[in-house]
Amino acid sequence: MGKREFVAENEKFAQVSLLLRAIAHPLRLDILQAIDNHGVISVKSLVEELEIEQSITSQHLGALKQVNLVESKRDGKFILYQLRYDKIQMVHDAVQAYLKKSRP
Repeated sequence: MGKREFVAENEKFAQVSLLLRAIAHPLRLDILQAIDNHGVISVKSLVEELEIEQSITSQHLGALKQVNLVESKRDGKFILYQLRYDKIQMVHDAVQAYLKKSRP
């Protein structure tokens, strides 16, 4: 592996590490699952479905948005969230690659 490939590989794993850290919280996994179930969902609907406070929901959505696992768009007075499946696929692929390397 050349230096350029090594640097690219390390950057990819650093990015995946941030994504894994973001989804490691059980409530964030619940939020991701709820968004996946609905496709697009408002904060208000997430609060009602998960039965958690709006401030807590917004805080966790902010953490997910910071690492680009979710994206938001405004619809009138509501902010709607949807998943970034490309980022979720990146995590999946990296974990699969790691597992493949670690198997005897």
